[in-house]
Amino acid sequence: MSGRRPIHLMLTGGGTGGHLFPAIAAAEAFCAEYPGTQVLFVGTKRKMDAVSLGNHGFTGCSVDCYGLKGKNPIELVRALLVLPLSFLQAIGHIRRFRPDVVLGVGGYVTGPVVAAARALGIPTVIHEQNSVPGLANRKLAAIVDRICLSLPDSDGFFPGRKCVLTGNPVRQGIADLAGNLRSESATGLTVAVLGGSQGAHALNMLVRDAFCGAAGSSRLHGIRLIHQTGEKDEAEITASYRQAGVPAEVAAFFRDMTSVYGRADLVVSRAGATTLSELAVLGLPAILVPYPYAADNHQEKNAGYYVAKGGALMFREKDLTVALLAEQIGQVAGDQGLREKMGAAMRQAAMPEAAQAIVAVCRQLIGGKMAGSGL
Repeated sequence: MSGRRPIHLMLTGGGTGGHLFPAIAAAEAFCAEYPGTQVLFVGTKRKMDAVSLGNHGFTGCSVDCYGLKGKNPIELVRALLVLPLSFLQAIGHIRRFRPDVVLGVGGYVTGPVVAAARALGIPTVIHEQNSVPGLANRKLAAIVDRICLSLPDSDGFFPGRKCVLTGNPVRQGIADLAGNLRSESATGLTVAVLGGSQGAHALNMLVRDAFCGAAGSSRLHGIRLIHQTGEKDEAEITASYRQAGVPAEVAAFFRDMTSVYGRADLVVSRAGATTLSELAVLGLPAILVPYPYAADNHQEKNAGYYVAKGGALMFREKDLTVALLAEQIGQVAGDQGLREKMGAAMRQAAMPEAAQAIVAVCRQLIGGKMAGSGL
């Protein structure tokens, strides 16, 4: 892969951190293996995307694009009408950057960018984080060269000859943390609560009521909380814990997730693919409450994989009461042997070399392209 210029890696995807963070992890692994690699991320116009990329030293650009799934007729027509513009914008980005490979990580913006790369003869790879693929990846599966999977494709969504089970990459700081032995803090047990960027409210209220109400007053006494609430619930949750005397660190979002994970003994969370991959690599036992309105209910199936391995407990939101949540947190928190058993099961389900595996897939395609062109 030693050409006349550095390798050019184009990444595309976005809409949530669940898409962005694995892309960053893959880019970091690529740069570590091939110093001098040039990376360009083509994504949405979300400010969060730009900030996250900038924090990791990567540059980004965007295309005008809208999602298709679950839209009303007017929104759907608008999204379809803008697709040709999205495709032309992607063509422009590709011609200027001249990527050796394009890696799509999911989200509606992936569609026009990967399709444009394919039309220009650039090797293409998509990575699917979830157990049930999104619309963009389902449609792109027919035209891309390779499909990297985070979880086994048990339902046969993709053509098997193209699929490689790589796992879901985690950020380098979190991967590094996995190598450090963890022990329960001398100040007691800590539970981290991660609602995710969508649908955090119901989970926030369940956890708050479990810790502040009568159901958990004795069973959960002395447990420390680190609670990521999202912006809308931060003030209310903070006030509730303060009034009830619950030792809690509350924030809308935590930028330093390595610190959060490093202090947690148990996690209560939604079941986004990236969070689950991080918990598995770190060997953190979890109580999972899948977001019930996730597309195709993919969070429940994501969670099911880790539950079957023995690393997590799962409860549907509609079936979960405050009393039941308090009981389950208290049971796991109070049984160190159970936590250790669940943690070991999570590690067994982990694929810590996922980023390197994706790099290997890209390397194979780039090597084939260079061999075919006589470089």
